Amino acid sequence: MPDQTFAAVAVPGVGDTPLSAEDAKLVTLARSSRARVGASEGAAVRDQDGRTYAAATVALPHLSVTALQLAVAQAAASGATRLEAAAVVTESTELEGAGHAAVRDLAAGAPIHVAGPSGALAGTVQ
Repeated sequence: MPDQTFAAVAVPGVGDTPLSAEDAKLVTLARSSRARVGASEGAAVRDQDGRTYAAATVALPHLSVTALQLAVAQAAASGATRLEAAAVVTESTELEGAGHAAVRDLAAGAPIHVAGPSGALAGTVQ
């Protein structure tokens, strides 16, 4: 499979609507995954059955996978056919493009919540 380059996606500012308890759980899982291994990003997704999958960025000499790509891969490998929502915890002000594309493979319109390392919501990409 050839390497593909995906453009980063701007994260719109936070609106007035707070996260649901289920989406806040995704941010907590993503934050924990990031902190556990000291990764640059942590991510979590929720599938159509309410199951959650969390992951951290992997950056090895011969393997690089974003946290969001890995969380989506775990969901797909477990039989998920659709995602309800996703969350990424990062210091970046943009959502990396490869993870965004991976989520869109299983969910055209699922919200992707982007939060900072403290867990504070930076915005949501629809």
